[in-house]
Amino acid sequence: MATVVEPLPSLPLARLRLAPHSVMPRRIDGAWWPRSRDLLTELPLLIGALPRAWGQITAVTVNTAMWPASPGRMLVANHVVRLRRAAGAHGRHTIGLLSQGRGRWDLLVVPPEVDAADAEPLMAAAAVDAG
Repeated sequence: MATVVEPLPSLPLARLRLAPHSVMPRRIDGAWWPRSRDLLTELPLLIGALPRAWGQITAVTVNTAMWPASPGRMLVANHVVRLRRAAGAHGRHTIGLLSQGRGRWDLLVVPPEVDAADAEPLMAAAAVDAG
């Protein structure tokens, strides 16, 4: 009798668009469209999809209005990522990613409940070369 091996479920890909590399700083470096507001699930997918040139992300700043429940730190790809929470309207739809010694990147966060027809143009606009 043959053994049936079920394929392992694959992780969903992060819905992410990044602006082209530039030496000039940008206000927004791209856009991320998470599938849920569960930061423990979504953040590892995002960090795993970032370019290697960004280095190891050591801290992330999230807005409490977008991500109401988040721990102070979490383990992502075998390293600790500190989570900082910001309140207020400023930065509500952004996430800040910090890589020590490499820099900081800010991404527009398209809320997960936004449908594809509205999310795609927002993501494309955020990833336009500003140079």
